[in-house]
Amino acid sequence: QVQLVESGGGLVHPGGSLRLSCATSGFTFSTFPMGWYRQGPGKERELVAVISSGGSNTNYADSVKGRFTISRDNAKKTVSLQMSSLKPEDTAVYYCNARSYDGTFVYWGQGTQVTVSS
Repeated sequence: QVQLVESGGGLVHPGGSLRLSCATSGFTFSTFPMGWYRQGPGKERELVAVISSGGSNTNYADSVKGRFTISRDNAKKTVSLQMSSLKPEDTAVYYCNARSYDGTFVYWGQGTQVTVSS
């Protein structure tokens, strides 16, 4: 059974930091690119960051470049998102995603809420 379980969300003040983690099981983690998506209130889900299966390549949405860092640990089957200099517009439910290179297999976590507010 495939599982992706996010943790680390919460309430943070503008300018603060949070670290999200996603623990996975049930699939060959080391062969899947991993991503973080988010869906803000009244908005569509959008890609935040993605990392290649080996961890050597990353890409970020323009809105988070320089503030967020995605990383993975293939031995522990986890992917993380370090978020810094958070802004109110970063408020969203953040989802962990696994997608095979050919797009055949796509897995989602249940999401974790991040709220940036003073």
